[in-house]
Amino acid sequence: MKGYWIGHVTVDDPEAYQAYRTANAAAFGKYGGRFLVRGGAQEVVEGSLRPRAVVIEFPSIEAARACYDSPEYQRALSLRQPVSFADLCIVEGWE
Repeated sequence: MKGYWIGHVTVDDPEAYQAYRTANAAAFGKYGGRFLVRGGAQEVVEGSLRPRAVVIEFPSIEAARACYDSPEYQRALSLRQPVSFADLCIVEGWE
């Protein structure tokens, strides 16, 4: 089964956030992550969400978890956390 990261993000400093976007490419490339949604226009029709939505597909749930725990992603994460707030989950896909 494929694995997915589903995130909703509030970016407080878009210029500094760019450093995170650049740094996360190493982890996503290594673990086969592919953006399906990356901050496009969204319409919240129920509840409330942060202004930026992200969905990243991985070849497996194991790859999705390994990417998050990897040193490459943890370095990128250290750039994101000071300039944004996120709700992020790793989910198993459905066949």
